[in-house]
Amino acid sequence: MGIMGTIPVYWGEAEGLDDLLSGAHPHWARAAMERDYELRPLDNLESAALAGLDLLLLAQPRALTARENVALDRWVRDGGRLLLFADPMLTGESHFPLGDRRRPQDVILLSPLLAHWGLRLEFVEDQPAEPRLVAVEGVELPLRLAGRFAREDAGNACDLAGEGALARCPIGLGRAVMLADAALLDLHDPHPAAPAALAWLVGQADPSYGDGAGNNAKSNEALIIQELTGSSEQEGPPPDVPG
Repeated sequence: MGIMGTIPVYWGEAEGLDDLLSGAHPHWARAAMERDYELRPLDNLESAALAGLDLLLLAQPRALTARENVALDRWVRDGGRLLLFADPMLTGESHFPLGDRRRPQDVILLSPLLAHWGLRLEFVEDQPAEPRLVAVEGVELPLRLAGRFAREDAGNACDLAGEGALARCPIGLGRAVMLADAALLDLHDPHPAAPAALAWLVGQADPSYGDGAGNNAKSNEALIIQELTGSSEQEGPPPDVPG
């Protein structure tokens, strides 16, 4: 799995070399993904970087260059699997102040690529500011100030769900699963429903993931909880995941 984005899923919020080496402030989702994937952190999305990937996770990525847009589109059309978190108004906390380039990007800038795939990302003005759960096929997705995908053309084959926050799109031989929100990837105060939601989304993008590959959210959630807590037993609702 390739990982890139301004949300620090791979490195965590490292403030320097010592933090990187010690693993300070790790992101809970990294441990979850490492159970089933060899992770490859990326700093660009050109063809050489994408070669050999089975799945690509983009977590609130920076604006892509023209070459990266072309390479990513070609990679997906040739059979690549993409899971994209594209939040029009990021709400997650960060230790880094405004203006610090290590801080996650507040607004996603992927309009050219989304338009090429026949989608438009909108921000929904009239919505509550508090976190909420939106159910899709029995799985609860934690959202907060989420965006909404809309079709740019009638021939768009994307399946839109979750009040338009989720788009599942066949693109050539590949597939892109896109969520117009990144609240479930919050590092410091993750929602209790985040592990199950992430497992389900990964399974939606990659049919080879987990037991049921996104069709069995509870099984995938149990695997992630076990990885995070060191326990194979779970009673009651999933516990809060430590940041």
